[in-house]
Amino acid sequence: MPRTPTVELPPLVRLLAEDQRYRIEAYHFVGAGLEYAQEVLGLGRAQAKPRSRGKSRDGEPTGRAVRHIRGQELCHALKQLAHEKYGYLAKLVLASWGIHSTSDFGEIVYNLIRIGKMSKSAGDRREDFDDVYDFEQALVREYRIAKTE
Repeated sequence: MPRTPTVELPPLVRLLAEDQRYRIEAYHFVGAGLEYAQEVLGLGRAQAKPRSRGKSRDGEPTGRAVRHIRGQELCHALKQLAHEKYGYLAKLVLASWGIHSTSDFGEIVYNLIRIGKMSKSAGDRREDFDDVYDFEQALVREYRIAKTE
C-alpha cells in the first residue's frame, strides 16, 4: 500500500481543532491587543534579551527589546482596542468569537503561549486574567462616543 506524505498543520490550525471554544478572530484580536498595548499605549517593561527580527544587510542581528505586558494591563488594552474597533458593539463582537470575560483572554493567551506564539515571564499566572473587569460594565456602560473636531 503506498504511503501518503503527512502534512504538518500550522500550530494555530492545530490549536483551533483541539480547543474549539474560540474562533480564529479571537486569537488575532488578542495578538493585535498585545501589539497595541506595546506600540500604541507604550505599556510593558523591557526584558533583558532582544527578540530576533532577522538580519540586517550587513549580517548583524536586528531586533527590538521584548516588552512584557502583565495580564491586567493586556486586559485593559484589549478593552480600549475593542472600543476603538467595534464601539458600542464590542461586547457582541467578542461574544461571537467566544470571548465573554477577561478569563477568556487568559485562556487565549495561555493557548498562544503553549504553541509558542506568545511568551510569559516567571511571575505570570493564568489567574492574572480572572475578573479584571465585568464585560457589561466595561464594554457597554463605560463606552463613550468621542467627539472629533
